[in-house]
Amino acid sequence: MKFPSLLAAATAAAILAAPAVAQQQQPDGSPTRPFRVTLVPADGGTEDGTKADFKPLFDAVTKATGLHFDLVVGQTYGAVVEAICAGVTEIAWFGPASYLPARERGCAELLAVDVNHGQSVYYSGIFVPADSPAKSLADLKGKSMAFGDANSASSFVYPVAMLLAAGLDPARDLAAIRMTGSHANSLKALAEGKVDAAAASFDSFEKAVNQKVLEPGKFRVLAKSDPIPNPPIAMSTKLSAEVKTKLKAAFGSVHTMPGVNPDTIRGYGGKKVDRYDSDLSEDMMKPALVTLAKVSGDVRKAVLEKASAAR
Repeated sequence: MKFPSLLAAATAAAILAAPAVAQQQQPDGSPTRPFRVTLVPADGGTEDGTKADFKPLFDAVTKATGLHFDLVVGQTYGAVVEAICAGVTEIAWFGPASYLPARERGCAELLAVDVNHGQSVYYSGIFVPADSPAKSLADLKGKSMAFGDANSASSFVYPVAMLLAAGLDPARDLAAIRMTGSHANSLKALAEGKVDAAAASFDSFEKAVNQKVLEPGKFRVLAKSDPIPNPPIAMSTKLSAEVKTKLKAAFGSVHTMPGVNPDTIRGYGGKKVDRYDSDLSEDMMKPALVTLAKVSGDVRKAVLEKASAAR
């Protein structure tokens, strides 16, 4: 299965350029040559958003192991795929749908995934105003809807799959489609009345409520997805076996290390999690692969074309 990239490797390198000192020599986790970490822009790609969610985790790993990291947020999900494949970054946080093409291209392998209450799954939702007449997904026919990034599992792939399962062809049956680039932007479009429905993860919805971007009583869940494998932290396949082993040991045990406050172990949406699991099998991504297969290249292309036509 082939997945389209949103940016060429050269563009990703320009957007995600690391500090010059890190380009002169191979990053090794030292203070002067930190490992470069690139995060998909799940919540808009702002310094106060996605980066702030994960900085406490990487700071805890630094405190416990002495390994250093330089975190940046990519402009798009596709740019993060290109960054790790172009050797611009050593570590990346992906959505399931963006990790899979990086793995297929031989650029990335699993490093760790957060575990909360014994589970490593999250959920996508389709949200509507509380007073919306829609009672089911079928009622969205003729309505407008916001999606995030086309390479996002929970703000695009799973919501599109849910619509298809309900008998709706998004490109044909929705009156208008807005591709906003992120969960946060889709929820903002819903809050501002620019669309009738919005696709986003439940983590992003909860974060928007907690930050008072959304008033919880004014919105409701129209549909909830099946469990989605948690967005993984992955590492470049170009790293040495020694470095890979060191990283996996660090992330898998950081929650138990002396001097590390367990409250600093955070995950997607800035939520406190129990720990990170680094003893991973690629099999954990199989559910996402099945859903991705349902949202074919033709379906994706038609949705994007409709969104472009509405601009």
